[in-house]
Amino acid sequence: MARRRFFVDSIRGGAAELRGDEARHLTRVLRVEPGQRFEISDNQQAYLAEITEARGERVVFQVIEALPAVLSPVSVTLCASLIKFDRFEWIVEKATELGVDRILPVDAARTEKGLFDASRKRSERWARIARECSQQSRRVRIPEILPAVPFERCLAETAAHRYFLDESLASPILREIPAERADSAALLIGPEGGWTDEERQLAVAAAWQPVSLGPLVLRAETAACAALAIVVNAWLA
Repeated sequence: MARRRFFVDSIRGGAAELRGDEARHLTRVLRVEPGQRFEISDNQQAYLAEITEARGERVVFQVIEALPAVLSPVSVTLCASLIKFDRFEWIVEKATELGVDRILPVDAARTEKGLFDASRKRSERWARIARECSQQSRRVRIPEILPAVPFERCLAETAAHRYFLDESLASPILREIPAERADSAALLIGPEGGWTDEERQLAVAAAWQPVSLGPLVLRAETAACAALAIVVNAWLA
């Protein structure tokens, strides 16, 4: 059985500690004791570590050895149009499990009114979801959750390969992934209701490649995860 992994703020002198809710979970729910071994990450490198102290809201680890880093060959930014927050949280959760590096919430023309302003109050919760999912999926690094931006600003995102998901007359995404691949990609996913013609024109003018996931109309969260899974696995092939 794989050891559980936890993220720590820093490792100093070969030691690290957890405080607050995560520490309470370890001491009160898992009932950990000194001598038990877990994996920890400082968001740069994963380590095998042993607990040396576990009391209440404080758990201290001593590093034993560095672990091999399993990193994706492509850094993916997911530009996801804002949708109702319970479903946007699902995007954050599943995209984290699939290996996304950055998530950029986008205010599109057909984004439901009020979501852009309300997103500022959700950023902390989204970051917590990304952290918890990163631990569960044994990532080395937690994806960055960026502040929401208007659609036009999103188009300035830089990546070697930039894909604009659009079910309207676009080629399948696999056809547009080149044989010679650079190490970064971005995916732009529309809101419920899809893109406006103006947004399509702006994306093409900004050199985003229109691509599709097939003839069926997908929910935004389904499209985000399907596209991300295709891109990550294409780079592994």
